[in-house]
Amino acid sequence: MKYFLTSSPSVAMDGAINPANGFLDNLQQALTHPIRAVFVTTHPDDVAFSEHCSDCMRQAFEEVGMEFEWYELLDRRTAPYVEEMLADCNFLILGGGHVPTQNAFLHDLQLPRLIRNFQGVVLGISAGSMNCARIVYAQPEEPGEAIDEGYLRFLPGLGLTEVQILPHYYLCKDMLVDGFKVYEEIAMPDSREALRRFYVFPDGTYLLGENGIETIYGEFFIIENGVMRKVAHRGQQMRLPFV
Repeated sequence: MKYFLTSSPSVAMDGAINPANGFLDNLQQALTHPIRAVFVTTHPDDVAFSEHCSDCMRQAFEEVGMEFEWYELLDRRTAPYVEEMLADCNFLILGGGHVPTQNAFLHDLQLPRLIRNFQGVVLGISAGSMNCARIVYAQPEEPGEAIDEGYLRFLPGLGLTEVQILPHYYLCKDMLVDGFKVYEEIAMPDSREALRRFYVFPDGTYLLGENGIETIYGEFFIIENGVMRKVAHRGQQMRLPFV
C-alpha cells in the first residue's frame, strides 16, 4: 500500500489538481492500470453532498488525463458492498468534510480492519487524511464543539500512520470556533495537555507513505508542547521521523 495524505489535492475547493511539490507526478507513478477507484464520503447519509464531492474529484483527475475502468461512491447506500468494493479497487479516495462524521462511518464499515489487506493507493483529502492516523485529532470545527465538554477530540482512526494532520493552514489560520482561535487557543493547548505533535499542512503539501517510510513534501508546521513552529518550505522534502 502507498498512501498520499493531503491537505487538499486541488488548487481550490472542487478545482483542478494541484501539481505542487510533485504531487501529480508521484501519484500517477504510484497508480496501477486500469484504475479502479472508490470514493469514501464524509457524510454517508447526505446523497447530494457525497455525489457532488465524488463527481468533482473524478472530473479533476480526468482533466489531467487519468482514465478509470470504474469509479464508485461509497456511502450509506453502497456500504453493504464495502468488502467487494475494496477487493476490486486499487485506488481508495477518502474525501473531506467533518472528521467525526466520517470517522463514525469508517468504523461502521469496519474499514480499520479491512484496509489492512488493501494493496493499492490511498488518497486522503483533509478529513480523510486526518482519519488515517492511528489516533485522530478531531480538532473542533463546528459551532458548539469547542465548548462541548462531551466532544471527543481524540478518536481511533484507520491506523495507517502516527502523523496527526491539521489541513488548510492558510485558509484556517484566522478562524474562530465558539470564539476561540483554532490554533492559538485550541490546537496549541491541546498539544500541550495531550502531549501530542500535530502536523499543520497548507494546501499543496502532502505526506507520502510506503513500506514504513514516510516523507512530507512541501511546506508544513509543527504544533507541539503548546508552540507552533515552521519546519519546511514549499518544494522541500522531509523524511520522518525528525526532531
